[in-house]
Amino acid sequence: MITNIPFGEKHARLSIFKPSEGTLVVVPSLSLPQDELRRITGARCYEERLLFLLLTLRAPGVRVVYVSSVPVDPATVEYYLGFLPDPESAAERLRLISVDDPFSQPLTRSILRRPALVERIREAMGEDAWLVPFVMSDLEEELASQLSVPIYGPAMSLSSYGSKSGSREVGLEANVPMARGFGDLRTLTEAEDAALSLPGERVMVKLNDGYSGLGNAIVTKGDWPLASSPTSFSAAEETWETFALKIAERGAVVEEYIEHRPLYYPSALAHISPGGKADVVATHDQVLGGGNSDVYQGCTFPAAPEYRAEVGVSAARIARVLADRGVVGLFGMDFFALKTDAGYRALLCEINLRIGGTTHPFGATMLTTGATYDPATGLLMCGDQPKYYTATDNCSAPHLRGRAPGEVVRLIERLGLGFDPVRRTGNVLHLLGAVPEYGKLGFTTIGDSREEADELHDLTRQALCGG
Repeated sequence: MITNIPFGEKHARLSIFKPSEGTLVVVPSLSLPQDELRRITGARCYEERLLFLLLTLRAPGVRVVYVSSVPVDPATVEYYLGFLPDPESAAERLRLISVDDPFSQPLTRSILRRPALVERIREAMGEDAWLVPFVMSDLEEELASQLSVPIYGPAMSLSSYGSKSGSREVGLEANVPMARGFGDLRTLTEAEDAALSLPGERVMVKLNDGYSGLGNAIVTKGDWPLASSPTSFSAAEETWETFALKIAERGAVVEEYIEHRPLYYPSALAHISPGGKADVVATHDQVLGGGNSDVYQGCTFPAAPEYRAEVGVSAARIARVLADRGVVGLFGMDFFALKTDAGYRALLCEINLRIGGTTHPFGATMLTTGATYDPATGLLMCGDQPKYYTATDNCSAPHLRGRAPGEVVRLIERLGLGFDPVRRTGNVLHLLGAVPEYGKLGFTTIGDSREEADELHDLTRQALCGG
């Protein structure tokens, strides 16, 4: 039987963005449906998204144990430590541990299959430690139990609140607006009945555990049964035959398709401390792509002022409900925003009960600039100066393939596009491990205005990817 270790009173207000002491055991395992994960180019390299946590080594009482499938390139580690005032001291408090197997996924399962590796992690972490997972699953709970450490994340007994059906349940309790729809569907017949009960010519069918927009299907009401209707799947090569099996296995929701245009896609990032304190820490506008324009590509901070406050209020209500139910850690909430005669309205789309795509841009910006979030304005403030950023996970070009991470870092610095520690603006790179094989990386561009961040971001993309 797995027993979750509780946090002590000492860490009741713990935030992984600002730990003062103790050891972060970072296990960025992509413990997600592997069939969906294979659709993302260089998916394994997304383990490097959490490398921004190396910046927490700024505090002399903090240690980090970072576990990965393959060794992190030394130049990448040097790059992150270079943001700190004392890189040598930080390096002494950092332990990098690798499974050294790029094909054994997910990472946490690979760790558990190697008792000697579990012991290495235990020896490296010391006594005051906690596990920081990318996403929670039974695997992460088993690892934490074997290490006898608490988890900075929601218990698996609460994981249903992060499903598409659970999101609707929490949204109703929090009394936040949502698109009309039905949850907890397990068969095509149930999905058909739900679709027929909704207004409009189109509906959205979403798998309970889909992520990054994968696992969605837009259906135009036409011939029945549902599988005979014109359908656009977000994931390439998906068919109704494969999708129906996933509905039966994972469950799904069917919601009205929001036809209103223009339609905006804000999100919110929230944190619940082990002591139950709930805070919204950021709002973003998501940049989406893919065939249905619903696959996450990047984000801008903060969300547009027209709907930023409404998104923040709804997110705070949701965070309070989840805190009351015992959720711990970081999580995201996605919304639709549309303009009505009475002003802008925000509708809850889903809750992502895990570290998501907006977490590392926010963490990198906050930890490099020293900014703090002002909930009254929704801005990150460095004294009297607000900070803005634009981030992408998808800058790629064939000419980048074969280059080493260190080459890309030096190129950015040579072009004057790096981070300026005086002005606290510029770029923070991530996903550098995807460069050699896939010619792909991400970066977060920080500016003192929305215009500065966007202009520098576009310039950086052109310099790296030619467009």
